[in-house]
Amino acid sequence: MPVKISLQREDFDAAAEAAALARGRTDVGALVTFTGLCRGAESGEPIAALTLEHYPGMAEAEIARHVEEAQARWPLLGVTVIHRHGRIAPGENIVLVVAASSHREAAFAAAEFLMDYLKTRAPFWKQVEGKAGTAWVEAKDADAAAAGRWAKPTDREAAE
Repeated sequence: MPVKISLQREDFDAAAEAAALARGRTDVGALVTFTGLCRGAESGEPIAALTLEHYPGMAEAEIARHVEEAQARWPLLGVTVIHRHGRIAPGENIVLVVAASSHREAAFAAAEFLMDYLKTRAPFWKQVEGKAGTAWVEAKDADAAAAGRWAKPTDREAAE
């Protein structure tokens, strides 16, 4: 199964990445993409930019571990995860998840699972620049609650 994990400063082309994962494939019946963008406000306050930091090497390994978990949960045919780091302005891309499967249910579920993981457990730290200076962004309870739904086994896991 093709897997691409990239942590990079430069922007990405979501359509090109999705096309690359499906190119020449006749086994892919569903391709789900999620692109996260930098909003122009954090907690209701306008921001100039956000800066994402990570531990090189560790972050890629942790993302790979969760891609493997997604593979164990759903019949996937390919996954792409691209996460930017560094300074990102409002409106710019931050993250891309592409999940390929024969059927839509697995592709949707895997993409959601991976995004919930990236949002709550991936080793990234976010700092926002606003009028009052810079501030680190705290984790949100709503994101943790969304990720909590993956604690129970899927139908596929329960059957095995």
